Amino acid sequence: MSALVATAEVRRLRAELAEVAAGRAFLLQAGDCSESFDEFTAPAVRNKLKVILQMAVLLTYGSGLPVVKVGRIAGQFAKPRSSPTEDIGGICLPAFRGHMVNGDAPDAQSRTPDPRRLLGAYHQSAATLALLGSFAHGGFADLSQVHSWNLEFVASSKEGRRYNRIANEIDRSLRFMAACGIDLDSEETLHKVDFYTSHEALILHYEEALTRMNSADGLWYGQSAHMLWAGERSRRLDGSHIEFLSGIANPVGVKVGPSIKPGELVRLCERLDPKRQPGRLTLIARMGADKVRDVLPPLLQAIAGEGFPVVWACDPMHANTFLSDGGRKTRRFDDIVREIEGFFSAHGEAGTFPGGVHLELTGDNVTECLGGLDEIGEDRLHVRYTTTCDPRLNARQAIELAFLVSELLQS
Repeated sequence: MSALVATAEVRRLRAELAEVAAGRAFLLQAGDCSESFDEFTAPAVRNKLKVILQMAVLLTYGSGLPVVKVGRIAGQFAKPRSSPTEDIGGICLPAFRGHMVNGDAPDAQSRTPDPRRLLGAYHQSAATLALLGSFAHGGFADLSQVHSWNLEFVASSKEGRRYNRIANEIDRSLRFMAACGIDLDSEETLHKVDFYTSHEALILHYEEALTRMNSADGLWYGQSAHMLWAGERSRRLDGSHIEFLSGIANPVGVKVGPSIKPGELVRLCERLDPKRQPGRLTLIARMGADKVRDVLPPLLQAIAGEGFPVVWACDPMHANTFLSDGGRKTRRFDDIVREIEGFFSAHGEAGTFPGGVHLELTGDNVTECLGGLDEIGEDRLHVRYTTTCDPRLNARQAIELAFLVSELLQS
């Protein structure tokens, strides 16, 4: 199989993440909980990218910093599960582990692992990367167009108008540049973006098949994506996933939950970034809205004290999941916001940089997370609940969240 991403792009992302680690850029990592074989279309890829671009413009304005855009896309087809089985309609079935492994239909045949799905994931990833490149460099990412989408969001509801100040300030900034003689139409950087891909390196046979040695520097690169990470369940210090990530030159990440101790995290950093290279390691905190302010500060102090130049990103999704009264997994928008606020607060007290956010979202008008401007309640979860695994922010909730994070960055 041919490599999916180029080593030059991987190195460029690592350099950009080094800027995040130094407090000179901000990371937006976002996309599907688990990509689907059944819902792959060009409009779906476009809409997901559209939301991420809209968020990036708001975060750029709020922080005054470049935003590094990394998608959970073109490879996020496998999901770890807390139980090997699940009960559906009184029938015990093998758990759905993502379309790279098995199917989500509730029958034994679909739930049987099929190695041919690895090839399906590879081919869909290649097609997705081609679409992303076309959109990111073909005019779709034009700054003026992205800003107009945000203006439409602000105008589309009475409640959304509370974000009018930020939208108007961005509008004035664009007019100011034009008045200063900057030709916005010919300025190339305003019409295209660099967009990178990432996923959890869960199925190691797949990752190893796409790992190559680069003859220019003699290093091994995982070329299934620009960035790979280990999850909370797969980050064992002596486990195969950490062993694999320690051997590739890509930027890598680790999900960090509330159970980890400072000493354990330091040992993980030593394993993955022994040379303390900026841009190499991203720690993705997923603590929960009620725990982040207490659990995160000792970890920040331990890593800063050991001199690791890591990127700290906040995943406010995974530790805030619960079952609704109707039995559907969901998340409260307010809990997501509270965890991000706690993340920023902990960094403020520690004197460290809150480097980014890591979100599960879609460009579709789903009803999977509660709250937000549209005030989605439990009685509406069934209306368009299409995720194959965990609940995602819909487009409006994601953009609202970007406005709120932009305000945090300004303050």
